[in-house]
Amino acid sequence: MNSAGHPEATARRGLELTPFRGLRYDPDRVGSLAAVTSPPYDVVVRPDGLHQLQSNDPYNIVRLILPQARTPAERNEQAARTLRGWLSEGILAADAEPGLYVYEQQDGGGLLQRGIIGTLRLSEPSEGVVLPHEDVMPHVVADRAALMRATSANLEPLLLTYRGNGAESATTTAIERTAEQPPLLATTTEDGYRHRLWSITDPAEVASIQSDLTRHQALIADGHHRWATYRRLRAEHPSPSPWDHGLVLLVDTARYPLRVRAIHRLLHEVPVARSLALLDGLFRVRRLDVPLAEALDTLADAACAGNAFLLAGDGAFHLVDRPDPDLLSRTIPADHPTAWRTLDATVLHATLLAHVWQVPEDDPARIAYIHDTAATVEKAERDGGTAVLMHPVREEVVRDLARQGVTMPRKSTSFGPKPASGLVLRALDV
Repeated sequence: MNSAGHPEATARRGLELTPFRGLRYDPDRVGSLAAVTSPPYDVVVRPDGLHQLQSNDPYNIVRLILPQARTPAERNEQAARTLRGWLSEGILAADAEPGLYVYEQQDGGGLLQRGIIGTLRLSEPSEGVVLPHEDVMPHVVADRAALMRATSANLEPLLLTYRGNGAESATTTAIERTAEQPPLLATTTEDGYRHRLWSITDPAEVASIQSDLTRHQALIADGHHRWATYRRLRAEHPSPSPWDHGLVLLVDTARYPLRVRAIHRLLHEVPVARSLALLDGLFRVRRLDVPLAEALDTLADAACAGNAFLLAGDGAFHLVDRPDPDLLSRTIPADHPTAWRTLDATVLHATLLAHVWQVPEDDPARIAYIHDTAATVEKAERDGGTAVLMHPVREEVVRDLARQGVTMPRKSTSFGPKPASGLVLRALDV
């Protein structure tokens, strides 16, 4: 029995990574590689960040991952038309040989992350090979599936983590050796991260990596909706087909630990005063007239003792903690492990959103999910809504729940650093 509770599933199949001919920008045809990259589609703060990225360069990847038009069908057709145009013009071109790609990210604060990009065999949840830890929103999966169908491409890699043997593994040895060579590309994006990419095409080295990875299972760190999209599209195409695999970045967190951050909520058209009034007698509420950084420190301290949130949008911060135990017992399902029932995200979704505030968690007209803390507060203050700021969950909690087959509420975590979109793409017909 493996750690996911599936008899020998991981040992039998494990992670099956395949080389592919990556689509990459021709650096001579674009202003700069940094100018054509973007954060993943769900991290772009719209419309501000979207407009900025579009103006950075006419070939910015955001025109593919977040096309703009009147209707969803027109948006997807526009993305497909744009991709075809860039390919015919030579803006994007496929590498001559299939390879696995070593990808490195480094910031100015000493963080160094390296991983391997390839196409991963899609698997059923019962196999215990790829472990999700969050629920998904059906409308987002449908949206991503329509875009992938139209473009016949994987436009950005998912971020998956696994626990390897650190420096002793064949994959890490290959990654470190490759990183000593001149890269295919190197660029520094405006967030201060340096990105470098290499290709491994030697058959013996590729086979060594593939053999090593078959002994492991992976946790989806970022990309639950795109993984669900991959699986939906695979079901639509008779196997074998290119849709049997999806583009991923695999990072060994025994060697390169990821950072785990929270994803915040923005309640549209719900003033802070109304949000607070509905909490009366149900939670303790304290007003904090302090800067954002100090308010987050206070939230971190409160989260050590129990469920805690920060509300913002009226020029101040409001610490919400110490929920009424009777309220929790009435609103949180009892048929889950204690670790799940005590998550801040569980209390937020089951108690606050569903019961107290009555805001549907999957209605984009009522709620938004934003990764950037300051941007969440700014948008709430500008639009008259309520920002709900969260404290991050520890990676061990996420992995333990995933191994038990328990999914967390959607958008519970933000692992990073996330791969930049636009450095390497995959066309399914190449």
